[in-house]
Amino acid sequence: MSDTAGLAAWLRLTLIPGLSGEMQRKLLAAFGLPEAVFATSRLAARSVIGERADLLFDTDPSAAVESSLEWASQPGQNIIALGDPEYPPALLEIPDPPNVLYVRGNPALLLKRGIAVVGSRNATPQGIQTAENFSRHLAAQGQCIISGLALGIDAAAHRGALAADGDTVAVIGTGADRIYPARNKELALAIAARGAIVSEFPLGTPAVAYNFPRRNRIISGLARGVLVVEAAPESGSLITARLAAEQGREVFAIPGSIHSPVARGCHKLIKQGAKLVETARDILDELDTFVDTSPTEIAVPACDDEPTLLAALGHDPCGLDDLVERTGQSADQLLPELLTLELEGRIATLPGNRYQRLK
Repeated sequence: MSDTAGLAAWLRLTLIPGLSGEMQRKLLAAFGLPEAVFATSRLAARSVIGERADLLFDTDPSAAVESSLEWASQPGQNIIALGDPEYPPALLEIPDPPNVLYVRGNPALLLKRGIAVVGSRNATPQGIQTAENFSRHLAAQGQCIISGLALGIDAAAHRGALAADGDTVAVIGTGADRIYPARNKELALAIAARGAIVSEFPLGTPAVAYNFPRRNRIISGLARGVLVVEAAPESGSLITARLAAEQGREVFAIPGSIHSPVARGCHKLIKQGAKLVETARDILDELDTFVDTSPTEIAVPACDDEPTLLAALGHDPCGLDDLVERTGQSADQLLPELLTLELEGRIATLPGNRYQRLK
C-alpha cells in the first residue's frame, strides 16, 4: 500500500488484540475506512459491536504499527489492506476475507488464480512423489500452485512448482517474518525469492494450532480448485476441501490404496462428490485451462524386464513377510534385491519392514 497514513490506520485497526476480523469488518461497513472508524464516538462504535468497541479507544498498538510499517518498507515485503487495488479479488468472494495480508515475495501472484495442492503432513513416499509430479505439470501449464508450507504434501507441492520454474504461493499460519516448520527454511526462502509467502497474522505471531485451520480458507480462497493428494479422515486437508466447496471452488482428490490410512480422506471426499483425478490433465480439462505448451503427463514406459520382485510388490505398501509368500523366496534372498531397488529410486522403505513402489 503506497499511502503510509492509510496503511497505518488499517494496521492500527487490525492490530488491536481482542478485536476480531468480523468485528473489524462490521465497523468498516458501518463507518467506512479505518480513519472514519477511529473518528467515530465510543457510543456509536458500541452500537455496532457492543462493549468490545472500547478497545478502539483504550488500546494503543502504535509500537506494533510502527514495526509493521518498518517491515513493509524493506524490499520484497508488502502489506496489502482490504481496500487496496492490489488486494486479491478472489478473496473478496469468500465470507470472511482477511482484512490485511502480509506478503514476502511477489504480491502480484495473489492476483493469479491457481490450484491449491494439499495433503497429509505424514505423507507416504508415493504421495510426496505424486504431489511433486502433479504440481510440476500444473505449474508448467501456467498454474500458480498454492499450499501451506507444511511438511509432507504441502512442501512437495511447492517443490514441484519451483522445479518447473513456475509460480507458487505459501499461505502460512504464523507471522510472515517467521518460518515454520524450521525444516522448511530453505524451501521458504526459495518461495520468497521466486514466489510469495502470505499471512494474515501480525508479525511475530508464533505457531499456534488454532491458526492453521484458519489459514486454510485463504489457501482455498485464492484457488480455482483444490487438489487433495493424501489425507486422513479427520485432517486439516479435509477442512480446506470443505471450505473450497463452500466457497464455490472445485475439489479434486487422488484415490489411493484401500489399505492406506492417508487415502481414506481422499476416498471420503470422492464419495461426497469430489472429482477423482488420475492425471494433471484431468484437472486442467475440468477447469478449462489446458494449453498445449508442454506435456502435462510423463508416460511411464512399459518394461518387459521388470524385476519379478517389483511386480510382486505391486502398487500398495507391502510387508517383507508378504513378499516372501508372493515370491517364494526367503527374506535373506529378498533383502539384497530390495536394497538394490531402493538405491535405484524404485522403492522406498516404510516403518515396520514395509516397502512402497515409487515408479
